[in-house]
Amino acid sequence: MKFIKLILISIVALFLVSTCFGLLFPSMVVVSRVVNISAPKDSIYTFTKDINGWKKWMDGLNDTTVTMITPLKASLGNTVVTITQTNNENKAINSLWETKNNGKQESTIEIFQQKTQTSAAVHWQFVQHIGWYPWERFASMMNDKIMGTMIEKNLSNLKALVESSH
Repeated sequence: MKFIKLILISIVALFLVSTCFGLLFPSMVVVSRVVNISAPKDSIYTFTKDINGWKKWMDGLNDTTVTMITPLKASLGNTVVTITQTNNENKAINSLWETKNNGKQESTIEIFQQKTQTSAAVHWQFVQHIGWYPWERFASMMNDKIMGTMIEKNLSNLKALVESSH
C-alpha cells in the first residue's frame, strides 16, 4: 500500500512540476518566413487569394485526401482550412487551420511591394495559441522546426511558380 501511495504522490508531483515549468513557455507561438519574388504583387496575389491558387504551389494540396469544399475552404486529411478574409487592396490573406481535435492555427499571407520596386516580399506566418497543458507547451518548442521548414519550402515553390509565369 505504501508503494502505491508513493507512486501516486510521485505522479502528482511530477505533473505539478512539469505544469509549472510548462507555464514558463509562451502561450502563443508565431512561426513566420519571408521570401522576395521578382514579380508585381498582383501576379503573386493571383496564386495566394484562394485555395485553388494554393494547389499550384503548396505541397500536399493535390493529394487524394484533400477535399475542396469551396474555393475558400478545404479539408486536408484531419485539418480543415478556411480562408477567413482576403484584402484585395492590401493583398493579405487570413486563414484558419483547424484540426479535428480542436487544434487551431491562424495563418496570414501578406504581400509587400514598394512602388519603385520590381520585386515583392511575401510574408507568411502561423500563430498558435497554446493551452496550459504541459505536453502542449513542450510540443510547441518544435513548431518553428516543423512549420518553418514547411513554410520555406512552399514559399520557394510559390517563388518558382510566379517567376516562371511572369
